[in-house]
Amino acid sequence: MRILMLGWEFPPFIAGGLGTACHGLTKALDRRGHRILFVLPRPVDAAPQTHVHLIGPRPIVTRSRTHPASHEFAHTSFYEVEAPFSSPYPQFESPDEPGVTRHEVVEHETIVEEGREEVRVELPEVVAHHYGSDLVGDAARYARQVLSIAQQESFDVIHAHDWLTYPAGLAARAATGKPLVCHVHATEFDRSGDSVNPQVYEIERSGMHGCDHVIAVSALTKSICSTRYNVPAEKIQVVYNGVDQDSAQPEAGVSIRSSDRIILFLGRITMQKGPEYFIRAAARVLEKEQNVKFVVAGSGDMALGMIEHAARLGIGHKVLFTGFLRGRDVERVFRM
Repeated sequence: MRILMLGWEFPPFIAGGLGTACHGLTKALDRRGHRILFVLPRPVDAAPQTHVHLIGPRPIVTRSRTHPASHEFAHTSFYEVEAPFSSPYPQFESPDEPGVTRHEVVEHETIVEEGREEVRVELPEVVAHHYGSDLVGDAARYARQVLSIAQQESFDVIHAHDWLTYPAGLAARAATGKPLVCHVHATEFDRSGDSVNPQVYEIERSGMHGCDHVIAVSALTKSICSTRYNVPAEKIQVVYNGVDQDSAQPEAGVSIRSSDRIILFLGRITMQKGPEYFIRAAARVLEKEQNVKFVVAGSGDMALGMIEHAARLGIGHKVLFTGFLRGRDVERVFRM
């Protein structure tokens, strides 16, 4: 099967778990012989330590045959399109910062000729909320570029990961008639609590209702899709994230004694992930057992607060905060 897969990040250019999930999923599909066309935004602000130079598209789109991860895949092609690599996660402001500044709303649409018919695809309006840069506008620009690729390529199904790619998925579906699967890794309610961006919510809702099938990463996510977005439960299938056992095995020569008890939190340190529960649970564990250490691997708007929280509970010396990890460092922390 040929899959047109749409994702906003892919290792080594990641801001959170979405890219890691896409990597694992494509790796597994590739091993099964499925052919994947993966379209991702061109990582304009790629970190210099990646030692990767990616050539921009001329004039619109280019196929990348030198993506850093491409050697792992026998049947996968990567595309980089001219869209800023903005983080797909909310940028929460501090209490000292002023309120949200909204930019002028600009409507976007594109018309695709399909034989004698016109397929009109409505793309999201451009507005800023608590997301970095102009992320909603980036999603609209990405959708137009994906549409160009979809009209040139042959594929059987479209697989869109999270809200940033839903407009692109809907546009490709309208132009080609191919079935669309929307993969929900997180919802706006997970990311923002009660302070949801109504525009992002509408993009998510439109994607889930306009696609042919919804994949949710947990039963809780499925419940949110059903109750908050009114998606029929029978349209949603739960597919849990897995662990890549090839990279999660302990390194040769490393022995972990029974007395070496390490408990790991790996993820963004944000409200969605509930790091405060981990810190409180750590304090409860240490009331019963002192021979335990806790590692918090990740970054986020709650990181400083969690460091202070651990100190207030008197367990700061038992909790190690590593900061943001990527690639080999993630593998190393799993192997501890």
